[in-house]
Amino acid sequence: MEKYFSNAERAEVLTQALPYIRQYNGKIVVIKYGGNAMVNEQLKQQVMEDIVLLWLIGVKVVLVHGGGPEISETMGRLGKKPAFVDGLRVTDRETVDIVQMVLAGKINKTLVNLLEMHGGQAMGISGMDGRLIEARIKDERLGFVGEITHVNIQPVTDLLEKGYIPVISTLGCDRQGNAYNINGDTAAARVAGALEAERLILLSDIPGLLRDKDDPATLIPALSIAEANALRQEGVISGGMIPKVECCVDAIRQGVKNVIIMDGRVPHSILMEILTDEGAGTMIKGK
Repeated sequence: MEKYFSNAERAEVLTQALPYIRQYNGKIVVIKYGGNAMVNEQLKQQVMEDIVLLWLIGVKVVLVHGGGPEISETMGRLGKKPAFVDGLRVTDRETVDIVQMVLAGKINKTLVNLLEMHGGQAMGISGMDGRLIEARIKDERLGFVGEITHVNIQPVTDLLEKGYIPVISTLGCDRQGNAYNINGDTAAARVAGALEAERLILLSDIPGLLRDKDDPATLIPALSIAEANALRQEGVISGGMIPKVECCVDAIRQGVKNVIIMDGRVPHSILMEILTDEGAGTMIKGK
């Protein structure tokens, strides 16, 4: 049943959000929108609404997106079977062309269009534009999967200064003109670090960091870098969470104030995190 709010209740909600609006006005927030969190169209619309609302109240939002499931689906339609080594997609020359087509083409422009439809002003670029993300081969076994060597952040700061929401697809390139598939969390962490962002939000299909991976009630709401390292030693942080948490720690060491890992499948989770004292997911802090 839909809940209706009186005008007084709406006004009270806005008043309670005021301190957070003041805190984040003019600050940079980088949001990594993971491929697995993008599969529900209704939720995608809500994520775009959240981003536009933040932009309208003066937050400088940068959206970095992946698109793994859609890349795999497109590969299948083209008769090419996805292969992975240590969780990373094996990317031969034909596959990197598909990645470029799906990420920098379809997904990037779809997100830009959605932001514009909800009243935002967005501009889509890839990590190849302006040599934003320079890269080299990470592992010969993986083909054109890139390890970031340098971030040229000027194209992003130029767009922010002009009032746009930059929408970045996670591709990179080298000086020889080769394109590389870049891990989305890694790209978002490096971009956020180069911008010295107030906050990096990693939207995924998990609630956050769990002490027991099978029990959402064991969510760890906040931890320091030292505590994250200790949990890794204990084996609490394991498997696919290891590289995700490493990205968070790297971002903080590069100047990001704090990083949030949270569930992009929860409606308006971004607004809950930024504009309420309740928050969402797991926050990793520098201190």
